[in-house]
Amino acid sequence: MNSIGQHAVVIGASMAGLLTARVLADYYEQVTLIERDTFPLTPGTRKGVPQGQQPHFLLASGGMIMERFFPGLTDELIANGALAGDTDTLLMVQEGGYLARFNMGVRGVALSRSLIEFVVRQRVLALANVRAIQNGDALGLLTDTDQRRVTGVRIIRRDAGSAEERLHADLVVDTSGRGSRILDWLKDMGYEEPEQEKLTVDINYVSRLYRRHPDTLPGLTTVVIAPTPETKRGGVVIAREDGTWHVMLFGYLGDRAPSDDQGFLEFARTLPSPEAYHVIRSSEPVSEPMPYRFVASQRRHFEALKRFPEGLVILGDALCSFNPIYGQGMTVAAHEIAALHACLAQGSQRLAPRFFKAASKVIEQAWEISAGSDLKIPGVQGKRTPKVKFVNWYMSKLLKAGHHDRVVTTAFLHVINFAAPPPSLMHPRIALRVLRGNLRRRPAQPSPIGVPQPARELE
Repeated sequence: MNSIGQHAVVIGASMAGLLTARVLADYYEQVTLIERDTFPLTPGTRKGVPQGQQPHFLLASGGMIMERFFPGLTDELIANGALAGDTDTLLMVQEGGYLARFNMGVRGVALSRSLIEFVVRQRVLALANVRAIQNGDALGLLTDTDQRRVTGVRIIRRDAGSAEERLHADLVVDTSGRGSRILDWLKDMGYEEPEQEKLTVDINYVSRLYRRHPDTLPGLTTVVIAPTPETKRGGVVIAREDGTWHVMLFGYLGDRAPSDDQGFLEFARTLPSPEAYHVIRSSEPVSEPMPYRFVASQRRHFEALKRFPEGLVILGDALCSFNPIYGQGMTVAAHEIAALHACLAQGSQRLAPRFFKAASKVIEQAWEISAGSDLKIPGVQGKRTPKVKFVNWYMSKLLKAGHHDRVVTTAFLHVINFAAPPPSLMHPRIALRVLRGNLRRRPAQPSPIGVPQPARELE
């Protein structure tokens, strides 16, 4: 351990908090996690993670970063039931058609959010210099007299009769998510609020678990059905470690799948491809419908602030939260903790400005992908600049070319997995293939796994 301080505190022990604690353990003699919930003894959802009941993705680059900090993590997840696969086990429906499927040599896993969080948490809490305070609320920050440095955090435990405690620390990292109170705390200290971007999408999800049969979607672990501007509806099907399919249906701008069996099925019928409908129609449900609502993506530009206290860093959804349908959350958090690790290697001075600048690069890429795609949907409010309009027009053409062109699909998958920057899709080599792919008129592809297309009527 290359120690640069005695004690670091992490507020929030969800995925971003756990990953942060792992990084801090390399640089601080003691790391304390503060979590409002009680950790489950087995993989399971927590009250403090309402979105935990919905499907989650771990994109390829996020998995590689986690493997770096937790060697053997992928094998451990597979040993616990996660399903290994490559891009040929992923079926993506974009622009109403199927992207070309093939093996890219990228190892991934399909699993529940609960399993990956459980395994990572066990790994983190096994570290000798990491401890966790469960059922504890962070009440505010401790500072020096001129409030230029954060020196710790005030907490209270949820046990009856508990009194306020003061945890002194060299560094406090807020990973408490969208509900973070960090802006109020900074305002009380006399600091300016960062500029915020907000994109209202008002997406409603309803998901349900179905008993998985090998012949239902043969050879697949994941299906992603992207909405079109016409349908404004989409879906996700993911194989889980517990022998189930996790089916999620969603609609933009307040549209929501009904929770009754027939209504859920009929909603799936209106999607751009039949796989979710097929699973629902042919499989036994093993859970009740689980709803979730996501109103708006939001980004806080802390990297643009001229003043920020020493001894404090903000990471995860408290920094930027994205429309969850793009599956970016865990992967962006992984890139942020990699950036934090690199910044800590250079010492603790001006840590926050250096980190915010580094993190903003991956956040910008994720925001460009998700916000740009959301603005394709009529009714989503946001600035449709000439650049946004052109990029969305071009992406529509690119994805249509990707229905038959492996090179184009590979370029797209590299970008959404943060292995290449978005401008790479404009490279002349790719643009020429996009042009050729759109000059050839080809008939719509049937489901590549032989799932019959139901008769559909948009509601």
